[in-house]
Amino acid sequence: MNRHWTALWLCGLLLILCSCATTVHPGQRGLRWYPLTEGLTTETLKSGLYWRAPWNDVFVYDVRWQSFVETVDALSSDDLLVKLRAAIIIRPIAEEVYFLAQEIGPDFYPRVVRPELLAAVRSVVSNYPMVNVPEQSAEIASKVQAVVVEKLKGRHLEVASVALAEVELAKLVLEAVERKQAKEQEKEQKDFELVIAEKDAEIARRRARGEGDAIRIRSEGEAEGLKIRANGQAKAQETIAKTLTPDYLRFKLYDSTNAKFVLLPDDLKVPVLINPGPSDTQRFSQEMPPHAGSAAGP
Repeated sequence: MNRHWTALWLCGLLLILCSCATTVHPGQRGLRWYPLTEGLTTETLKSGLYWRAPWNDVFVYDVRWQSFVETVDALSSDDLLVKLRAAIIIRPIAEEVYFLAQEIGPDFYPRVVRPELLAAVRSVVSNYPMVNVPEQSAEIASKVQAVVVEKLKGRHLEVASVALAEVELAKLVLEAVERKQAKEQEKEQKDFELVIAEKDAEIARRRARGEGDAIRIRSEGEAEGLKIRANGQAKAQETIAKTLTPDYLRFKLYDSTNAKFVLLPDDLKVPVLINPGPSDTQRFSQEMPPHAGSAAGP
């Protein structure tokens, strides 16, 4: 029986001893709490095992980076609803845990950080048109971070970054944006077709101009050739005309094989050609006066 009571006393003692020890893990800081004497101590406890009296306590703060995500409904500059998710990475400053515990407490995010984050997101988004929020989310996040950092100055907290994701626009607005983009693409297509048509028209004009120039050049060449031939013929005729003297012509007339009979009156310088029949040639030549010149052809 005594052994059983001894075992119970030992178990109870172990429970008391375990309840009187607090472990501070790596990435944490602790503060001793003496409610009956000095209260909260300013000494910051690093990682380790710390013994305490049952009526005392050790408050543990996680000083590692912590991420918090919030869904925010904001109005854009054109008074349209934008729903987005904002993520912030923050941690307590290890050397200022005592002041954080005194002024805010371990629930610093819901009490201080969350309201400032929501207010900063809504304030910055209100300066942008709704359609520009998705493509400028990085710029908006940078401005939100700057506002949050400024608001949390002196709150013993360190902000690593703020990011925006999953930007959701109103359905009606999305449909309007899609219609607008479709109209813009159609306009760009029409403009492109107009440019192509203008290019084709310019090519046709240049081709017609080239064909007209070719025809003009060919016509000018033919005209120049005709002119050269005409000049050559005129010079040839002029040369021939200079050689056709009356004596030469008379000689050629006498020498012609087609001439049957030639009368040369005394008073006329132009010969008169007579083509008598073969039966009248001999009679006419016998009756011709002696002073008239004659010639018989074959």
